[in-house]
Amino acid sequence: MRVISTEIADLKEIRPVRHGDQRGFFSEIFREDVLRQHGIDVTFVQENHSLSVERGVVRGLHFQIPPAGQAKLVRVGAGSILDVAVDIRAGSPSYSRHVAVVLSAAEGNQLFVPEGFAHGFCTLEPNTEVIYKVNRYYSREHDLGLAWNDPRLGIAWPVSEDEAVLSDKDRRQPVLAELPAHFRYA
Repeated sequence: MRVISTEIADLKEIRPVRHGDQRGFFSEIFREDVLRQHGIDVTFVQENHSLSVERGVVRGLHFQIPPAGQAKLVRVGAGSILDVAVDIRAGSPSYSRHVAVVLSAAEGNQLFVPEGFAHGFCTLEPNTEVIYKVNRYYSREHDLGLAWNDPRLGIAWPVSEDEAVLSDKDRRQPVLAELPAHFRYA
């Protein structure tokens, strides 16, 4: 398992090694000890699974505020996504910057998203399944979001605003300039 730093050091891409033969492959997709060696010291308590039937489904940008802030370990079980994490930690040198990584079932790569980041993705293929672990349970009262298409963020989504398939909730999220400082950079 390789752990690779991204342009924002706290975000890590994880590339499990696949051992293949005529039957298919075997891969360790989670090893707590390896992640800890690379500064990912969280205990995951819940795992979520979503299916997006159409290409161009955008989910996010979502986050939970303290005391229920969530770190996520995201992977794709079928299909592929453009996975995006935006730094929303006030005072961070990378505040408002984002990292975008293509995650796919074919590659088996993952993205670790720590607390203090808004997270979202866009499906690149139909029938895409996303599976992710979180370190805190879902809390409706702490669940917030950020506008996926906030021009200040400069995210190069693979769909236009007209093509994106969104929930009503995600269509109404505020831009970053309207969000209070829920997270502080430490």
